[in-house]
Amino acid sequence: FEEIFDHKSFTGRSGTFFGYEGLGSIYWHMVSKLVLSIQEICLNAIENGVDKVTVGRLLDHYYEAYEGIGVHKSPELYGAFPTDPYSHTPAGKGAQQPGMTGQVKEDVLSRFGELGVVVSDGQLLFDPQLLRKDEFLKQLATFRYIDVQRETREIELKPGQLGFTYCQVPVIYKLGDRQGLKIEMADGSVSESSEMKLDKMTSNKVFERTGEIRRIVVSIKK
Repeated sequence: FEEIFDHKSFTGRSGTFFGYEGLGSIYWHMVSKLVLSIQEICLNAIENGVDKVTVGRLLDHYYEAYEGIGVHKSPELYGAFPTDPYSHTPAGKGAQQPGMTGQVKEDVLSRFGELGVVVSDGQLLFDPQLLRKDEFLKQLATFRYIDVQRETREIELKPGQLGFTYCQVPVIYKLGDRQGLKIEMADGSVSESSEMKLDKMTSNKVFERTGEIRRIVVSIKK
């Protein structure tokens, strides 16, 4: 091998593996990249009108891979805090090499894909095609977040809702009989629309973190 490839003439990791690398290791950031790539295929299939049976099978593959990511495992099984990003898990050992790896970036992108948050032609829209119903709350909960003024805020969420932030603006999803948006402004005014997207001017207020938008409530048809 060495005669052919002359490995030792190269610097870096080419000559030896670290203890947490090598054959038999799980590379968590590569699992996250796989999940993201499957998600892109699922969304592309939905956008192009592929039949529901095929889309359903694609989604099965997506969530099968999704459940394999470390964050969904118990600390005993994972060998570390599952919410911390790790690069590798060698065979017979727990998770190794903590740090902000590529896993974080891919998992964030995948999550926004599941939530259906899309920016198209400068407009923010919500199209949660991959979001599972069992992710919505079953009981009351308090959603805490940091707003654009760096103040800690709280929103009481009801059963059938879930919350997240986008550019530090809280977005509340709620299940209902119809779809639409309600935009609550900081000055107390409210605007509603049956469309699932913001116009460019309102979208820019979100992107630029102007503080003018207090929250966005998205109604999703059951």
